[in-house]
Amino acid sequence: MYSNLLLPTDGSETTDAVVEHAAALADWQDATVHLLYVVDDRAFLTLRDDLVDDVTAELEAEGRDVTDTAATLLRQAGVDVEIVVRVGNPSDEILDYTMENDVDLVLMGTRGADFRRNMLGSVAQRVISDAPVPVMTVALSGEETETTDVESAVRS
Repeated sequence: MYSNLLLPTDGSETTDAVVEHAAALADWQDATVHLLYVVDDRAFLTLRDDLVDDVTAELEAEGRDVTDTAATLLRQAGVDVEIVVRVGNPSDEILDYTMENDVDLVLMGTRGADFRRNMLGSVAQRVISDAPVPVMTVALSGEETETTDVESAVRS
């Protein structure tokens, strides 16, 4: 059913919860998890031209650190992992990567029960609206995430 899972991350506190779900689902489906970090180039609009390259390199290094940390957790769970760091508009890059790499499912974190109100206009909302594949959101509720019944959740 799923062979390529996309987990876009910005290194926020939702990452660990999404990684846990991705690991369980990837293990069950024998799928590869693609970790994607996007350096938001819209932040460069106010930078002097001579600073853009240095700032981009610094943010790409931060992205590699974030994805390396998540990749370590996934590999410890026995999951195959691909790591990608891109520069661009985050929602555009996530949607493009999804189409370019035969992604079957996108997994994204949310911030719990207020997610609809808080996500309106955000990267996650655009991905949910425009992705050509299903998008699974994982709520961060402040409690430990349960992944014991991923199979029945996916089937329902």
